Amino acid sequence: MTTAEPASEPSRAGAFDLGKLLAERGAERYELHTRYLNHQLPRMLHTIGFDKVYERAEGAYFYDADGNDYLDMLAGFGVMGLGRHHPVVRKALHDVLDAELADLTRFDCQPLPGLLAEKLLAHSPHLDRVFFGNSGTEAVEGALKFARFVTGRPRVLYCAHAFHGLTTGSLSVNGESGFRDGFAPLLPDTAVPLGDLDALEREVRKGDVAALIVEPIQGKGVLAPPPGYLRAAQELLHRHKALLIADEVQTGLGRTGDFYGYQHEEGVEPDLVCVAKALSGGYVPVGATLGKDWIFKKVYSSMDRVLVHSASFGSNAQAMAAGLAVLSVLEDEQIVAGVRSTGELLRSRLAALTDKYEMLADVRGRGLMIGIEFGRPKSLKLRGRWAMLQAARKGLFAQMVVVPLLQKHRILTQVSGDHMEVIKLIPPLIIGEREVDRFVDAFTAVMDDAHDGGLVWDFGRTLVRQAVANR
Repeated sequence: MTTAEPASEPSRAGAFDLGKLLAERGAERYELHTRYLNHQLPRMLHTIGFDKVYERAEGAYFYDADGNDYLDMLAGFGVMGLGRHHPVVRKALHDVLDAELADLTRFDCQPLPGLLAEKLLAHSPHLDRVFFGNSGTEAVEGALKFARFVTGRPRVLYCAHAFHGLTTGSLSVNGESGFRDGFAPLLPDTAVPLGDLDALEREVRKGDVAALIVEPIQGKGVLAPPPGYLRAAQELLHRHKALLIADEVQTGLGRTGDFYGYQHEEGVEPDLVCVAKALSGGYVPVGATLGKDWIFKKVYSSMDRVLVHSASFGSNAQAMAAGLAVLSVLEDEQIVAGVRSTGELLRSRLAALTDKYEMLADVRGRGLMIGIEFGRPKSLKLRGRWAMLQAARKGLFAQMVVVPLLQKHRILTQVSGDHMEVIKLIPPLIIGEREVDRFVDAFTAVMDDAHDGGLVWDFGRTLVRQAVANR
């Protein structure tokens, strides 16, 4: 008598084939986005000629189907701190998937979150505990909640032109009206000018301020407070029993040439610190709110409050593995020291051009977070063209520089904010002298063209027509 063989198990992989799907439908990318997502994004990209098709990416470069390379000086708004597809981060993610961990059971304590918290806190010696969420705006939301709870006060101060996220709480401390318009009512928070200690003191004296949240360098415009401001603000806040929150979502993890941006000023020890973006390695979204022990113990004051602030996907194994790999690379490859030297090289070479170009008003920043600001020229011929752009919409000249950098020189940059004549450079932290040379050469060529009245101004007229049509 023969025994029947057991039926073979169905393939766990199923019929889904990602490579096949992309091969069949990848060319529809702009049409799909127009139909199902934010329809204004493809429209904007088509208008300014940014509707490229990038096939792959590695390090600080994108590549199109013809193999042309594009230098990335934007790093996904700072997410790609180590560039794209760093081999150490990739291996960590393969390893954590292959490990088949019992992740997100909700009722156990996995090792990876504790290990990542330990490693983060080693760079933050005055802080004691970490909450992991999924994004920068979540990290800010957590800090706002914690500050309000432990102080018992409702109001958080923020700086004009700040950007802390776009969810309702973080939007309440967003200093750009264009993001806030139409979403009221928001939380009862108050803006103060960046660097104005008198304005800060007037507000905290009212007795209802929980905290001040501040970016050590503002992403919008690449603006830093004056030396000594953060230390003086911290002392003023603590004197009035309020907290200092440092938003390091973009400036953190080496971007400014120190692990945190606030570390450039001696004696600054924020009560809460928000990080995200580069901690992800560019793969798995992660955000973290770091804080002092007494704050966490007051928020999580009993077993009844164990889940009073939580996140369904917070501390997931893939995000934790990516974060651990990122911190390991930062240490092993001495990334932060490289940021200091490369950033100084790039900033000094650009600053040397201010005497050559009358529309180049300022070069500022720290590390690899650099702002290039344009201003009104002196010569009569250029003043007329500048006035034409300004009358249509402030910020068009900066856009007029960004576009040829991509179209003619294959370098991706961004205008730093709406109605700003500032280009922000936040490239991957791994760039070196080769990338500095390429950017400075390309920028010089574009500025030569702009000051000679070349093809750049033809595109400027197109921007003017578009700006007028959108009014």
